[in-house]
Amino acid sequence: MASGSKKYEVMIRSIETVVPVVLVQEHILPLSNFDLLLPPIDVGVFFCFQKPTATTGTEDASVAFTTFPTMVAALKEALSKVLVVYYPLAGEMATNSVGEPQILCNNRGVDLIVAYADVELRELNLYNPDDSVEAKLVPKKLNGILCIQVTELRCGGVVVGCTFDHRAADAYSFNMFMSALANIAFNKPINQMPSFCRFLHSSQITLSSNSPDPIFNRIFTPVSLQPPPNQLISFAAPVNRIYYISAPDIARLQEIAGHSHSKFVCFTAYFWKILARSACLGEKSCSMGVVVNGRTFMKNVHGQNFMENYFGNVLSMPFGNLQVESLLSMEFAEVAEEVEKWLSPATTEDHFVGLLDWVEAHRPVPIAAKIYLGDSKEYDNPISCVVSSGRGFPEIDFGWGKAAFGSYHCSRGGKVGYVMPIPQETTGDWVVYAQVAPSIVAAMEEEPSIFRPLTTEYFCQ
Repeated sequence: MASGSKKYEVMIRSIETVVPVVLVQEHILPLSNFDLLLPPIDVGVFFCFQKPTATTGTEDASVAFTTFPTMVAALKEALSKVLVVYYPLAGEMATNSVGEPQILCNNRGVDLIVAYADVELRELNLYNPDDSVEAKLVPKKLNGILCIQVTELRCGGVVVGCTFDHRAADAYSFNMFMSALANIAFNKPINQMPSFCRFLHSSQITLSSNSPDPIFNRIFTPVSLQPPPNQLISFAAPVNRIYYISAPDIARLQEIAGHSHSKFVCFTAYFWKILARSACLGEKSCSMGVVVNGRTFMKNVHGQNFMENYFGNVLSMPFGNLQVESLLSMEFAEVAEEVEKWLSPATTEDHFVGLLDWVEAHRPVPIAAKIYLGDSKEYDNPISCVVSSGRGFPEIDFGWGKAAFGSYHCSRGGKVGYVMPIPQETTGDWVVYAQVAPSIVAAMEEEPSIFRPLTTEYFCQ
């Protein structure tokens, strides 16, 4: 059987709820106006570790004698300590008097699952995580804010998978948490203490006296004003895939589009063209969106240190829409210019401060990003996708060697695709996680393609 194609089952050995070693007084942590833009969805992330040896990246030669039970014990102890600092993750979601979600910080704890999979690391089918990761190595969270699973593999390798409520944290925040967990497990201090101060709530900043920027009405909408989706339009269930793009191919994209554009903008433009090639019967336009991390742009409002340490969501989701025929006929450099046109206005301090005000003006009515709502009267049955940057994905070492590989992972969603390129610092390559329709997968893999299916040979020694 070819490497990466083996199917297997996961045996759950134990489930334990780990609580902080120091209990905090029960209290409510309100969600910020940015948090309220997120629907109630869970996001997963997983890290693959090879069998611990004295040469797997740690300076401590005793790691060669590390066993799976000692790994679990060390991780459990570190988790109980880090939750003292990241205490909201040990709570659960509740609802306030007007129906808005909020975090109940009640020391509920985090569910820790210990499991075994009769498979070797090199046999994992990472190209198709629906086969190897979904509900196997990344757990389904049933309660609380966060759930963690530690899985021992037959070869002695280990996979640590996490699932968290997106309303409580964005990728930047969760990267902070994972780095802190690894530091404590390695007997190192936490190098970035989180802030949970909800200054990112519009009632605590000066509301603008100017009229709201029309961009907010274009990219967001109160859910109560959104017409029901067309139930007659069916779509294929999305699939999860993991690829990698070589550093030379990324550089080539930037060279073709023009070096005035960032690599991320060039990738987004390239994927927008892919959407057009994948269009099926009835899909007349393509909507491409980007998740923008607003921390950089709000440093002047709350201070650089506060924004770098802020734990929560600081996101906006601008998007553009073009007809399929137009995208297919445009030069790549022209598409990159189009991305800049709708992305640039959302990369300013005024945009994020104004977005806080705009959400505040509509509360308690739920707000949603229009691109995630699928079909819209504004466009002709668009095919849609959102790109989110995985820059800053942490290098994790719990004391038994650095993770050989890691990626985000989402349970199967709706019609709108999701793509996250994760730059690899050592090679310059990009690992690309994608949850998209099968027709988009076909377009991504159509020759010539820069997307190479990721196998464990990419990182296994």
